[in-house]
Amino acid sequence: MKDLLTGKVLLISGGTQGLGAGIARAAAREGARLVLAGRNTERGEQVAAELRSTGADAVFVRADIGDVPQARAAVVATVERHGRIDCLVNAAGLTTRGTILDTTPELFDQHIAVNLRAPFFLMQAAIADMVRRGEPGTIVNVISIDSHGGQAFLAPYVAAKAGLAGLTKNAAHAHRWDRIRINGLNMGWSATDGEDVTQRHAHDAGPDWQREAAARLPMGKLGQVDEIADFVVFLLSERSGVVTGSVIDWDQNVIGGLG
Repeated sequence: MKDLLTGKVLLISGGTQGLGAGIARAAAREGARLVLAGRNTERGEQVAAELRSTGADAVFVRADIGDVPQARAAVVATVERHGRIDCLVNAAGLTTRGTILDTTPELFDQHIAVNLRAPFFLMQAAIADMVRRGEPGTIVNVISIDSHGGQAFLAPYVAAKAGLAGLTKNAAHAHRWDRIRINGLNMGWSATDGEDVTQRHAHDAGPDWQREAAARLPMGKLGQVDEIADFVVFLLSERSGVVTGSVIDWDQNVIGGLG
């Protein structure tokens, strides 16, 4: 498929690295006009420059989306530059570890701020612009397969991501008559930059951890950023039809399957 997002204005939170940057590259190939929001100015400007070198319309906006005014300002900057926002991807995320017993209120609040509150208010601002203009739009929330329950050391992460799964359905239901389609992607174990850092620092993984992990998985590989990015672009595009309120498990293990 070609030109799935031609002329569409797309804001990506966390668009400066990992899956967010992968989605930006895939969307640029499909003709989107891109605004990348993130905290790291150097990395954000590098990704935006890379995209512009391919002919894409791409800019970086510095925003710590865990701060509500900065999250809202990213949408404002998008609308000021392009006159509107057509699409939003909430790809930024926090994965720091904590169990139900050792999670502090501060760590819990950090997860809620980045993994739930930020998508809430980014969607609020984007939907407000779409409704004001009376035009359709699409949103994809990057959630997690762990929203189904997850591992013991992911308690605050699971709490926030499960909330985002519910929020995705609620917002989709509320705005279906506005022709605003909102879907979520429950990512499974994937080969992202962030996962590499987490495995090395939190789990003492060696340099060959991805190959060793892949050998233990049904499909013989971890989820790949380019494959996930292409699917997100599909969900953003008109080719995904009327689909809204879906939270799709992108994983090779089946929830509820045993043995």
